[in-house]
Amino acid sequence: MNRIDFLVRRDDLAKTELSEVLCKPLIHGQIRLTIDRFALTSNNISYAQAGDTLSYWTFFPAPDGFGSIPVWGFATVVESKLDEVALGEIIWGYYPMSTHVVLEPKHLTSSGFIDGASHRQERHTIYNQYNRCQADAWHVDGQDNLEALLRPLFGTSWLAEDFLADQNFFEADTILLSSASSKTAYATAVQLQHRASIKVVGLTSAANLDFCQSLGCYHQVLTYEQLDEIPDDTKCVYIDFAGNAKIRSEIHMRFKHLKYDCAVGVTHVDKQGSGKGLPGPRATFFFAPAQVAKRSSEWGNSVLMECIVADWKSFINKVANPNAPWLSVESHLGPNAVSEIYSKVLSGKVDPKVGLMFSLSNHNSRSAGIVLPN
Repeated sequence: MNRIDFLVRRDDLAKTELSEVLCKPLIHGQIRLTIDRFALTSNNISYAQAGDTLSYWTFFPAPDGFGSIPVWGFATVVESKLDEVALGEIIWGYYPMSTHVVLEPKHLTSSGFIDGASHRQERHTIYNQYNRCQADAWHVDGQDNLEALLRPLFGTSWLAEDFLADQNFFEADTILLSSASSKTAYATAVQLQHRASIKVVGLTSAANLDFCQSLGCYHQVLTYEQLDEIPDDTKCVYIDFAGNAKIRSEIHMRFKHLKYDCAVGVTHVDKQGSGKGLPGPRATFFFAPAQVAKRSSEWGNSVLMECIVADWKSFINKVANPNAPWLSVESHLGPNAVSEIYSKVLSGKVDPKVGLMFSLSNHNSRSAGIVLPN
């Protein structure tokens, strides 16, 4: 059995390579899974951008100079050297952009396990946790694609909103979100709707203005060129999903009462830059696992998960509403399709109304032809 890997140059994410290698025999305690389908969004590009600083490249080792971008999706157990894991089980989790992956399940329960591979032990549990779909509290029947596309984004959004609320929004009354058309910004704005005292302003390009206004989750939507429509003495927090140095500079220069700059993602890959020397608070990267650790210690992990899952199910039902659809899914099969569409995601040229699902296999019955109702 051969494995196909989609790899990127760590020093130039636009340079990619397809690698085919012979799968090694399993040893006791390991399982091999076929990666049926995975989502590719700007969130995954953020993983690559922070690959060295936040160690995302270490999850799935690659040849020198290359990296395997982590993605979220579903996989099927095709070989098992572990009595407790049966062939044919469907597993949700964190995977490489590959046709196959080998995991070492530890701390097995009816609902999931932790990957015990030695090279992953210093990474946060949130990325090493795998869920058995037949007993996964997050799983919503019939919504596999939405789950792959939105579940990891929703987790980040929920935790970012919870972090800001925990800080009383740094005494601000307005939240500015860049890249308002992105799925992570949308999920964050939906969570912020619960805060009656907070005004939520989406910032976007002129091309995406109508789309963002149609979402109904922002009190106001402006293009990046319309910042002057917000009073300069507004007490605000900036949640940055774009990573655009020019926009960050304009935000810092305009708002004299900017209370906090929360860096979450990078959708404008080619427009990054240092915020050094700007007036106001220094941009601070939001690391979701840190908020998980804080809330787990305060509430207990089971209570935290119950809170997130309850909001998740409300969110996914909202998105899946056939009377108000805004997200359609495209499924792409095969290495060439992944290579072609990846470049569009990297350059931010994907329609925000489209969710992209992939399989590196050319003949994957579980991923072929799966679409959401339009």
